[in-house]
Formats: sequence, C-alpha cells, structure tokens
Amino acid sequence: MKYKDLREEYTQFQLLETNAPENPFALFDRWFDEAKEADPKDTNAMVLSTLSPDGWPHGRVVLLKEVDNGFVWFTNYNSQKGKDLETTPKASLTFWWPGPARQVRVVGSVEKITPLESDEYFLSRPRNSQAGAIASAQSSVIDGRENLDKKYQELILLSKAQEFIRPESWGGYRLIPIYFEFWQGRESRLHDRIFYQLENGHNWTKGRLSP
Repeated sequence: MKYKDLREEYTQFQLLETNAPENPFALFDRWFDEAKEADPKDTNAMVLSTLSPDGWPHGRVVLLKEVDNGFVWFTNYNSQKGKDLETTPKASLTFWWPGPARQVRVVGSVEKITPLESDEYFLSRPRNSQAGAIASAQSSVIDGRENLDKKYQELILLSKAQEFIRPESWGGYRLIPIYFEFWQGRESRLHDRIFYQLENGHNWTKGRLSP
C-alpha cells in the first residue's frame, strides 16, 4: 500500500515541439536554469548508468561539473564506474527535477578529459575535498572506517603551504551525446516526451514519443 497508492498529478508545464529549440543543449540549459531557480539544491545531481565487464548495469548519482560539447563529471578512475567505462566507454545520464516535474536522459560515448583539465578542477576544489580524493581508493573493499579517517586527518593536518597534487587515478570524464530525451510530466500520465537524435555526427533530428 505504501508504494502503489503514491501518485501525483503534474499540471505545471507542457513541452511542445514549437517551444523546443533545434539544439538539445539549448533546451537542457534552459531547463537546468529553471530547475535551479525552483530548488537550487543538487540541481546538478545525475544518475550515471554504466555496464560492467560481465554485463550488469550499474547506476549511481554523481555531480555534473561542466557542459561544453558534452557533460563532465569527476571520479576515481579505479572505481567501479571507471572499470566499467574502461571496458565499455558508453553511458547514460539521467536528471530528475521534481519541482517542475522534468526528467532528461542523455546517452553517448565517454572519454577521459585531459590531465590539464583535471588538474585545473582538482586545484579549484576545497582542500578537504582534495584530501578526501587522495585518501580514498574509491570502490575498494576496506576493513572499516578508522584507517580512512586516519589517513584523511593526516592530510588535513599538513601545512596549507603544502599543495596537494591530483592523484593520477582521479580525474574527469566527458559524455559526448548522441541522444537526448526530455520528459515533461503532464496530467493523466499523458506526459510530453521530446527526443533528439544525432545524425551524421553533427545534425540533430527531433521527434515526439508516446508517453
């Protein structure tokens, strides 16, 4: 009962072809700004879905840090997601913004960003976040939290004059989209779904999907 009786009508907005620009990045940028205005908390949170080397899907929430010709996030290259992407450099991203009842799915190929780009972002992070990235061998099995906390505290206690260096195992990825789907919640579950498909490597075609 606690699951099946949960429902909500979405009546705030609609998504029509006439107000969907030809470039999906422009629509994403507009929706992101509107979602941030409605609720600025974790607007850049996105579910990153990858495929493991043995064929199992893995999903987890990461944070979007830049949009250029793709979508950029940062992580440990030796993490589960890093191992997945090493084997299958393709992924999907899912954004959910409950305020305006909107979802965006993005599918594409994934590549590492340049070491220089990763260095620049790492140095821009707060010192405690830098220390956390150095202290954690992400996704590895550990005996308990004590050793992790100890290593982190040792780093924090170092002189601030000692600049942290980005670990080679930590850096950024960029997903280069070939497909977008914009989902707008509507009443009676007759939701709007507009997709964009990349054709010939540079032209976006647009269409509507049945809800």
